[in-house]
Amino acid sequence: MATRDSMDDLMQQVEDTVRFAQEQYKQSSLQEHYNDDDYTKALQQLEDTYQDIAKMALSANSQQREQLHRMRLQLQQLQNTMVLEGENL
Repeated sequence: MATRDSMDDLMQQVEDTVRFAQEQYKQSSLQEHYNDDDYTKALQQLEDTYQDIAKMALSANSQQREQLHRMRLQLQQLQNTMVLEGENL
């Protein structure tokens, strides 16, 4: 079973990653061009955090796995949105 502290740390990581990615997405939507480095960094953080969630799921109990699944879906949705937007910029 994943420890409560490790789950809390991962949840904080997810929140921070989502916040940063949303900010980069918002900035790119407001500008004709966007900061390639920060946008790419945000996408990489989303992927890294997604992988961290997958690793944590290996040692999680069923309740924790459900919570991790919801976090994973949130990251995937944002990641997909950013990739599609990046193709249009």
